[in-house]
Amino acid sequence: MKMTMHKTFTAVAAAFLATSSLAAYPEKPITMVVPFAAGGPTDKVARDLAEVLRKSLNNQTIVIENVGGAGGTLGAAKVAKASPDGYTLLLHHIGMSTAPALYRSLPYKTLDDFEYLGMVNDVPMTLIGRPTLPANNYAELVKWLEANKGKINLANAGLGAASHLCGLLLQQSLKIDMTTVPYKGTAPAMTDILGSQVDIMCDQTTNTSGQIAAGKVKAYAVTTLKPLTTPALANLPTLDSQGLKGFNVSIWHGLYAPKGTPKAILDQVNTALRAALKDPEFIKRQEALGAVVVTDNRINPVDHKKFVEAEIAKWGPAIKAAGQYAD
Repeated sequence: MKMTMHKTFTAVAAAFLATSSLAAYPEKPITMVVPFAAGGPTDKVARDLAEVLRKSLNNQTIVIENVGGAGGTLGAAKVAKASPDGYTLLLHHIGMSTAPALYRSLPYKTLDDFEYLGMVNDVPMTLIGRPTLPANNYAELVKWLEANKGKINLANAGLGAASHLCGLLLQQSLKIDMTTVPYKGTAPAMTDILGSQVDIMCDQTTNTSGQIAAGKVKAYAVTTLKPLTTPALANLPTLDSQGLKGFNVSIWHGLYAPKGTPKAILDQVNTALRAALKDPEFIKRQEALGAVVVTDNRINPVDHKKFVEAEIAKWGPAIKAAGQYAD
């Protein structure tokens, strides 16, 4: 009888401690690592998300840490090696699924070294050009590209960046080779587009909407199959409707934690993420950027991981066909 009572007491005590630990989380600020420079599209999404995510996490501070470099792999590697205690998270974009093909050697395993917490949003891309470009619409742009083969400068935010990936598919679809000009982030690439130092760029609406609305760049198309409803982009036709049938590229963002993070904490963060994605202010901010907040089953960790697996299978062949790798 005493042994039975002792076992019962031990089980109750363990359950109590586990519940107490969960209730206490988080007891200190959480760091959300963004594997790109401050001011870029992913950074904007992270800061908006952190502001609403904290409401369901004891109103605890969420500190954004920008760890840029190597196409997002340095920041991802830092999180993969971090203590699995729920105090280090990763907000990453489509680069999570393209890095395995882009890099011959990665310091982490995409599908094995992270806990998948859920998707955040889908971000359409836009094809834009320098303000001094002679072409005023997509048809004129194609003619200009054909007439200037060997002279076209295509900007991107660096190897593995969303703009790099979209640019790869654009060249393959148009069958026109362009001189790729990589930058250390989206901001400097946009600066040179605005200054007419480079010709065109395919980048996320989170970075281009403001410039398009202000008339500071030439806007030619969106990369989704359906037109967007955002005021600044509502009149912008799709590439699919203008001849590039099936061209469909959206840059998504997802939330991750180091492998081994306790399930109770993962569940708590996922619950907070679900609440954040229903927050009217967050939805409003994302819509203003042309982003679409995730409402489908990809908010579930299991389905989030399945989606990334499918994206790895989708992008791998395209990247290998282009023959663009990083060491």
